[in-house]
Amino acid sequence: MKMRSFWPLLMAGSVGAMGVQAQTTEHYQLLVGSYTAGQSQGIYRLQFDSRTGQLDANPLQVIKTHNPSWLTLSKDMTRLFVVNENGPGQKDPVGKVSSYAIDPKTHELSPINQVQSLGNEPTHSSLSHDGQHLLVSNYSVLENPGGTLVVLPVGADGKLAPVVQSGSHQPSRVNPERQKSGHVHSAVPSPDGKYVFANDLGADKVFVYRYDPKANPELPLTPADPPFVQLPPGSGPRHLLFSGDGKHAWLTMEMTAQVAVFDYQDGRLVQRQLVDLADGKPQPGKAAAALHASRDGKFLYVSNRGTTNEMLVFAVDPASGTLKELQRRSVEGDHPREFSLDPSEKFILVANQKSNQIVVIERDPKTGLLGKTVQKLPMDAPSDVKFMVRQ
Repeated sequence: MKMRSFWPLLMAGSVGAMGVQAQTTEHYQLLVGSYTAGQSQGIYRLQFDSRTGQLDANPLQVIKTHNPSWLTLSKDMTRLFVVNENGPGQKDPVGKVSSYAIDPKTHELSPINQVQSLGNEPTHSSLSHDGQHLLVSNYSVLENPGGTLVVLPVGADGKLAPVVQSGSHQPSRVNPERQKSGHVHSAVPSPDGKYVFANDLGADKVFVYRYDPKANPELPLTPADPPFVQLPPGSGPRHLLFSGDGKHAWLTMEMTAQVAVFDYQDGRLVQRQLVDLADGKPQPGKAAAALHASRDGKFLYVSNRGTTNEMLVFAVDPASGTLKELQRRSVEGDHPREFSLDPSEKFILVANQKSNQIVVIERDPKTGLLGKTVQKLPMDAPSDVKFMVRQ
């Protein structure tokens, strides 16, 4: 529904440059988001050497802000959008979204503005293909008010306008503790930019919306036909990733530690395969999390938290998008919430949230297999890792 307008609060926090250094073909800059209940100050801009797989322990910049748990970069690398995963009982109890400008030469960040997310614990965001709207997922731990998907217009200058549209979903209530209400975990645009897919852990569904801001700029999302994809009861969908050719998609289901494989065409997802990350064995605290594919589309990587704390490597069938397991490897830490392949794709950087570290692991680009650990960098509660390269 349409929301009333309000203007953003001033940014709570500061930007402090701790040095600037341009990127080379061997040195890349990256951003690390984190949770700030402990020692972390917010967002860290770091330097990475793709020859050695080493992160420089001295940050180039530290941006002080509350719980910047998910980072979204614009395709042209001029803007950064951050969800501040705040909620009841935290230092800042109000969920917010922040916008930053990125210097094209140094990659130094400077704040543009901040708005409220109109929900608790905003946990994910993505940009529409046209760059005009930011899609924010308010997870909301508490049953009341529950999770919501909200839409924020993005100005040409990167400034975020207040929420113009908000929607919620009916829960499945299969899990009496975690599915009493909707919990929107993420929302992503389709490869053609015509649809948005919202993954609701509380509903056991992926909701499908048409994206058409020209029809109604203030209500750009309308339910598609069919309006959702039904998933197994109690599965808890988390993150959806489309293949590079746009013909397939993979979805992590957090609560059952599974990956669903879909064919995709014109707003429709048709399930082709269901992969069990727990290998058919009972696993306390199942918690599938992040998934990313190699640039060549040959390999898919999935992190599984729970009690296993593993990275799983899959070969991707080029015709069907189906998965064949190649490797299971310990992340040598606790709670691998997110990870990223470096631009050379010779390394994977894993954000182990609960063991307070970023682990750098060697990767063979030809076989896709993970090798030795080359670094463990202490960092308090890291939650996201994004390299600052053009998409």
